[in-house]
Amino acid sequence: MKVTLTTKIHIILLVSALYFLTGCATTKDISAENRSDNKPLSSYFDNGEEIPAESASKKQQSSVANPAPREYQPKNVIYTSEDYHDLWDRIRAGYDLPALNSKHVAEYERWYSSRPQYIERLINRATPYLYHIASQVEQRNMPMEIALLPAIESAFKPHALSSAKAVGLWQFIPATGRHYGLKQNWWYDGRKDIYSSTNAALNYLEKLSADFNGDWLLALASYNAGEGTVSRAILANKRKGKSTHYTNLKLRSETVRYVPKLIAFSNIIKNPEKYGLKIARVPNEPYFDVIRLNSQIELAVVADAANIPIKELELLNPGFKRWATDPAGPHRLLVAASTAEMIADAIAGIPQHKRVRWAHYKVRKGDTLSGIALSHGISIASLKKTNKLKSSRISINQDLLIPLSRSYSNTKSDIKSAKASRNKRTNVSSPSSKQSPKVISVRKGDTLWSLSRRYKVTLNELLKWNKISTNDLLFHGQKLKIWRY
Repeated sequence: MKVTLTTKIHIILLVSALYFLTGCATTKDISAENRSDNKPLSSYFDNGEEIPAESASKKQQSSVANPAPREYQPKNVIYTSEDYHDLWDRIRAGYDLPALNSKHVAEYERWYSSRPQYIERLINRATPYLYHIASQVEQRNMPMEIALLPAIESAFKPHALSSAKAVGLWQFIPATGRHYGLKQNWWYDGRKDIYSSTNAALNYLEKLSADFNGDWLLALASYNAGEGTVSRAILANKRKGKSTHYTNLKLRSETVRYVPKLIAFSNIIKNPEKYGLKIARVPNEPYFDVIRLNSQIELAVVADAANIPIKELELLNPGFKRWATDPAGPHRLLVAASTAEMIADAIAGIPQHKRVRWAHYKVRKGDTLSGIALSHGISIASLKKTNKLKSSRISINQDLLIPLSRSYSNTKSDIKSAKASRNKRTNVSSPSSKQSPKVISVRKGDTLWSLSRRYKVTLNELLKWNKISTNDLLFHGQKLKIWRY
């Protein structure tokens, strides 16, 4: 049975009444400095400049009948540098959006053409990400103008945040991001992840295109305003016997201008000379490679091992919100293609127990600062200094940073003070010459405190028997001696 657009619209509206998910939203802030092909990655960083205000922040209501698709697996690209040396030529060759008769197209063409420095900065920001995005769009046989949509949504700024709490290049709000598989927690925000958010956005756009029988103008309008909003506008026009074309729908001003803005920017890219502009060439080759990891790792540890600026890793991995990758994954790093092999070798040479120098602890009911310090084998003074605490008062669900390695842990005076305090309370048992020790292996998640509790010995005994100090780092498989058991 053939499903008509009207039937699909009624289905969309029915699901909207049940779900009321909120979708993507554009932002207005943008900035970066231009770079020639030989500048370092750090030259792409934002300098705090903002684009002139032009539209209100928005919320988008979306209703999704089907479960979010699984992660899209990249395939071999259709076009290579042998076909097009300049990525812009490859993008232009794939343009497929229909012509749009709207006064707002010319309005935004004038706006863009009068701001050459803004266009220069925007393209500079887009360069590290554009090849990947264009390849993904092309592999799905979508109009290549969609590769330029982040210019409208976020000005290619991965940390862009709207007043509607939409985040990232593709501007997902939390609910829609989670629905499309974008994990969000203390460590990581998939909405900022270049790899994952691009996959999610294109999944969403493909779903919208199917909802509206392949009408990309309606799909794009829905990405901005929500498919429920666009569906209601279509039904309203049908009842009045009016056209249901995008330009004839009664939508809010921001959505009326949204698609023309994309068309205008696409026209600028298609023929910059026509508008008195020059745009920098973008090589038609991968800007970054993906390195797979087997565990959590600190970005600073990678940067030190590979002798690269940490900002280079932060630029390509904006999804990681803290100093390290998420312990639960994704276990991958995006790195510059030109240095990928060198960085992979450097990571392979980092021992597992030296990959993380800090830990995260969330305060639970009944916790005290002294108890947390003792359980992690560090002094209270060190814990307070690390977390900039003025007192020992802590609250439930408070996040604490725990130093793990020697170079980031206690000072000598901290350790001496902590040891003296413990020695006053604890008499250390000396091993008997007739007794042989029990040798144990450190398991994942073990701390000196947890081991002392498990084997019913004091922390001070454990330290003395194994000739270690409170700021020594335990690692998986490490052998320790227990004399009293």
